[in-house]
Amino acid sequence: MADSREVMNIRQASQYLGVSADTLYKYVNEQKIPAFKLGNRWRFKKSKLDQWMEEQSAETETKGKKKAKASVKAAGVL
Repeated sequence: MADSREVMNIRQASQYLGVSADTLYKYVNEQKIPAFKLGNRWRFKKSKLDQWMEEQSAETETKGKKKAKASVKAAGVL
């Protein structure tokens, strides 16, 4: 896969994200990941995938902090 490609097909995007093509199709059908159709084939913009991953990472970090804070609060430390 050429890393300089801005638009990727399902196989390239699945390799880039480290998930199976089946998982990627599932995410697309559930509208969990940014994608568009070109003809009858799904395409993914690398910049949109990078942005999506950043958002997912920030969301996960926020959830982790909230859980940790709730655990501390429940333990009566705060």
